Amino acid sequence: MKVVVAGSSGSIGSALLPHLRAAGHEVIRLVRREPRTPDEVRWDPASGALDPALLAGAEAAVNLAGPGIGSKRWTTAYKREVKQARVEATETLAVALAALDPQPGVLVSGSAIGFYGDTGAAVVDESAPAGADYLAEIVQAWEHATAPAERAGIRVVHLRTGVVMSADGGLLDTPVPIFGLPIKLLPLFKLGLGGRLGSGQQWMSWVSMRDEVRAIQFALETASLSGPINVTAPEAVTNKGWTKALGKQLRRPTVLPVPAPVLRLAVGEFANLGALVSQRVQPRRLLDAGFEFELPTIESALAAELSGSR
Repeated sequence: MKVVVAGSSGSIGSALLPHLRAAGHEVIRLVRREPRTPDEVRWDPASGALDPALLAGAEAAVNLAGPGIGSKRWTTAYKREVKQARVEATETLAVALAALDPQPGVLVSGSAIGFYGDTGAAVVDESAPAGADYLAEIVQAWEHATAPAERAGIRVVHLRTGVVMSADGGLLDTPVPIFGLPIKLLPLFKLGLGGRLGSGQQWMSWVSMRDEVRAIQFALETASLSGPINVTAPEAVTNKGWTKALGKQLRRPTVLPVPAPVLRLAVGEFANLGALVSQRVQPRRLLDAGFEFELPTIESALAAELSGSR
């Protein structure tokens, strides 16, 4: 297939491109600068500018565009930026795809399990209702922005992704203040200075980077899938269990916890909506559709991602 990809320079997008090409798909990248190669097309989602003619022949699209939800401290301004940028990018792409003739068969659009809010220890799947916090509000607006494509009859899949186990982005890139300096979690763990976040009892719904990109390809190629799908490993893990597994992989002690107030100081409100929130999410629709996880345990995922990080 000829696949248009928005957000190809992010951590997931960078892993997805070679995966799609290895599977035989032709990739067209949307970029915000002047194109440098024949596989690039310029767009400006902030102004809604994307010429549908430049996407002629596209058979599918993947939308991963927008600033990282946990990439910076959650100030009021950054919260507004995250919501606005993700909605603008999604709507711009959806409108352009709807204007194509012939239209692509599918739009696989990024989303997040933040949709569900804090669910405590309860196991939830795609049938669960939306949460009531600000992150849930962002995710709902993000998913709703695909409406122009849905109205045009394009199959739309919302990837409600959990915490991606990657050395490039995600929880391992979360900074905590040490002696006034923002130090990311992975280097701290490598120094033997890591530990649980807050109480450590909160459930983490995660997915390996390998299975994340495989799930995206699966969604592109599986005509029966539409609507929300949870992209999380079958078994969630507590933050305490994740901490122990990471320490074992790095062969370092993990006895220095990051107290909740310190984490809130580092990342602001996102601490309550991300690192300290408890979510035990099941990928029910993926499993029912026949998807098989290559790295279903936290131990296997961390080993695959961090084998060279000891």
